[in-house]
Amino acid sequence: MTDDYKARVATIFDVARLAGVSHQTVSRVLNDLPNVRPATRQRVEKAIAALNYRPSPAARALVTRRSRTIGLITTGGPDYGPSSAVLHFNEAARNARYAVSMASMLKSEPDSLRSAVELLLRQNVEAIVLIAAHRGALDAVQGIELGVPLVAVDSSGRSGFHSVAIDQYRGARAAVAHLAGLGHTRIRHLAGPADSMDALERVRGWRDELAARGLVALEPMVGDWSPASGFGFGTALAQQGASLDFTAVFAGNDQMALGLVHALTGHGFTVPRDVSVIGFDDIPESAYFAPPLTTMRQDFDSLGRDILFTLLAVLADEDSPGVPPMVPELVIRSSTAPPPRPSLPTGG
Repeated sequence: MTDDYKARVATIFDVARLAGVSHQTVSRVLNDLPNVRPATRQRVEKAIAALNYRPSPAARALVTRRSRTIGLITTGGPDYGPSSAVLHFNEAARNARYAVSMASMLKSEPDSLRSAVELLLRQNVEAIVLIAAHRGALDAVQGIELGVPLVAVDSSGRSGFHSVAIDQYRGARAAVAHLAGLGHTRIRHLAGPADSMDALERVRGWRDELAARGLVALEPMVGDWSPASGFGFGTALAQQGASLDFTAVFAGNDQMALGLVHALTGHGFTVPRDVSVIGFDDIPESAYFAPPLTTMRQDFDSLGRDILFTLLAVLADEDSPGVPPMVPELVIRSSTAPPPRPSLPTGG
């Protein structure tokens, strides 16, 4: 038994992992149903005892739950990435003839999440999908006895539940590699909020790509995903005047890139002649920025289908290896170019 199991109240999924069986098998043992081999039943019972597991009514009923309804919990504001993931998951579920019951909240408070879970379980959902903007939502949900499978969109790579993700880390490295490939050696980063899993992975990718190339990483600027925060940081950077300590900026999303470009151009700089800017997401408007924005495109359509594929495999009690995280695609437009050449001294 590991320290992870001891650190919190055990769930049916902890029992399943310790016994080396599926959660449905644990539910069959809890309900004293046939078609469980004696050796398997014994392993499950030992795991229950070792974890001091106390099953909830939902966990006992799990094996017979067939409502063709999926619960979906979302947290955070209406940002482009999570909203797009929600939209495409709902579309994939409808195509598979599943209904989706949603519970949305701005903040990831444990009491609010517990209430959302209880609401969905009362609707007899077969599973719960979590699309959360903040790390705290995963922490809170992992501490709740769900009694049904959980599939989360999680780019942090933590263990303990089924997850699907877009590889934010490799996407960030690709963005920095593009700028470095153009010749930039002083690349700043405008990051998303510090409690965002995706933002943290993008910061990590930016740092690691710079380190791999022997380049210095200045402390990242931290915004809130909005164009206003990009504009604020762009204004502050522009006030350095001709002594800019960078030639390129990797913005954590396209909206912040928009504000950043607007501030720089408003202070007399030209993008990309003076400063190159790359964003992340490829929102529909990014092709119409001035200049059109180079960015990392996330495939939210495929993400929605991958969430459903993983969920259906779990419900079918299949030993699925999971879906490998997708890597965002570099979309090159007009906001990036080689860095400006240093001015040559004039002859006397």
